Amino acid sequence: MPLLASIPSPSQGVWNLGPIPIRAYALCIVLGVIVAVWIGERRWRARGGAPGTVTDLAVWAVPFGLVGGRLYHVITDWQLYFGADAPKRPVDALFIWEGGLGIWGAIALGALGVYIGCRRRRISFTAVADTLAPGVAVAQAIGRWGNYFNQELFGGPTDLPWGLRIDPGRPGTVPGVETYHPTFLYESLWDLALAGVLVLAGRRFGLRHGRLFALYVAGYTLGRFWIEGLRVDPAHHVLGLRLNQWTSIVIFLLALAYFWVTRDKSGDEPLGVTAEPAGGPADGDADPAHQRDQADESDLRDHDEASPGGERTSGDDPGGPAAALEGADGTARDEAALSAGTPADTGTGTAADTAAGTAVDTASASAAEVGAASDREAGRR
Repeated sequence: MPLLASIPSPSQGVWNLGPIPIRAYALCIVLGVIVAVWIGERRWRARGGAPGTVTDLAVWAVPFGLVGGRLYHVITDWQLYFGADAPKRPVDALFIWEGGLGIWGAIALGALGVYIGCRRRRISFTAVADTLAPGVAVAQAIGRWGNYFNQELFGGPTDLPWGLRIDPGRPGTVPGVETYHPTFLYESLWDLALAGVLVLAGRRFGLRHGRLFALYVAGYTLGRFWIEGLRVDPAHHVLGLRLNQWTSIVIFLLALAYFWVTRDKSGDEPLGVTAEPAGGPADGDADPAHQRDQADESDLRDHDEASPGGERTSGDDPGGPAAALEGADGTARDEAALSAGTPADTGTGTAADTAAGTAVDTASASAAEVGAASDREAGRR
């Protein structure tokens, strides 16, 4: 068949690093996960979440997603691994690196892993889902290139300039035909465009409470239905459609239903971050070890030493000896008056009078000493 141009398939998808095989399919999956986590972290911090949250949740999502993706593939293509005519051994169902991950199972169990992580951290699952949606789409776009290296999941024959060359004998190839629709490339470009739409829609319409993730699901299944119809690899058919096309229809309708039901939903979605008051942990510069109206001994010492020479004078300190004299005298008179007004307790009144006299004498002596000190200081000057 004469060709103007075509996309060549890679000559190999595995490189051996000594005894360790490095598989392009696995590298694409890992790279997709890394990019999704990086995008998710940036979006989560921009939303006000704590740094590192998405990375922690990935510890739950990635293994759950891999198991779910593989389970879906093995369940829907069980004839490849089990039965007398199966082209592969049953143990090959465990070899994820050889290809075969169902996106539906990966998203479902991966979401379950994220949900468990969110519950443990007490953050909103829908907030995380909306945050991760564009990154997940980008991860799928990268992961599809693993199918390119494995020469699998291609479309029907085509003579278009971007037709993909597939080695003869691959499942789904037609004798005498060399180029096929590069469905991996179609889906990769669709996912990248979807990621851009999600970012723009999220900013423009403020989609929260899982609506942005629902938009991702609806957008992906819409493209997947079309691309799935181009593929020629073996698959189960129901009423003339491939099984994955029926799956796309059901999930598309569920996503639209969720989007509609939650169209007016509002309210806060906990991000697991408690904002600290602007004034600090307590009230401004107050010492958290003391009550607001409780003084510290060091504060009193600093106040005492504020006057020159470390001495307080009656003019400098309103709480000096003169105030003490007035306060003691007033207290003594009040106590004496109270005692005098209680004839039945003459003993108490006598004690109060004695205490009052002693307080007045002491305060007077202190005032006299301060006055003498002031006179001596004035004489020196």
